[in-house]
Amino acid sequence: PLEGLKVVELAAVLAGPAVGSFFAELGAEVLKIENKTTRGDVTRSWRLANESKENPVSAYYAAVNYGKKSLLLDLTDSADYAMVIEEVKNADILIANFKKGDDEKFGFDYSTVKKVNRGLIYGAITGFGADSDKVAFDVVLQAETGFMSMNGNKGEPPVKMPVAFIDLFAAHQLKEGVLVALLNRYKTGKGAHVSVSLYDAALASLANQATNYLMNDHIPSPMGS
Repeated sequence: PLEGLKVVELAAVLAGPAVGSFFAELGAEVLKIENKTTRGDVTRSWRLANESKENPVSAYYAAVNYGKKSLLLDLTDSADYAMVIEEVKNADILIANFKKGDDEKFGFDYSTVKKVNRGLIYGAITGFGADSDKVAFDVVLQAETGFMSMNGNKGEPPVKMPVAFIDLFAAHQLKEGVLVALLNRYKTGKGAHVSVSLYDAALASLANQATNYLMNDHIPSPMGS
């Protein structure tokens, strides 16, 4: 259903690439730009101890990057930068997860790219919001947003979830925002800046546990299996 749609992905690890893979699965052309100076997305090398090194990429990388065309480029190189800008000019969606200030440093902040593509939908992922310098480590997010305090058995230490669910929560929320922006563009012709933070996505995903606290002042404890 999304054949003919073009997505440029300036994102790495899990949340941003999961959004890109969603659009690729539905038929969109997804161009993933990877950092040439670091040998691409860091998850390319995140292998299990018994995972074959003969495979060109890890299973982790493959989980959210299949169906995309990948280019290894250096955004600080003027020729490489110009190449990506040309791709952005005729793209429908750009997905990015820059650290604070890096979007402006590399010339891919929304105010810059919308000058070359007024109809672009810019989907941004941050760790703790656009104004925060904090680095978003999954275990820290799971602790700070309360998931670890509910997970496990009473009397035992807090337990980390085995999958980076907060990245996936954020990816799902960004997909929703981008799709709504896409629908609005069909109606108005206008692009949009859509953003989500991992922290906000995690809090929003507390669902009934959050309302249990807000309505009944109940703080959940570990619940076992």
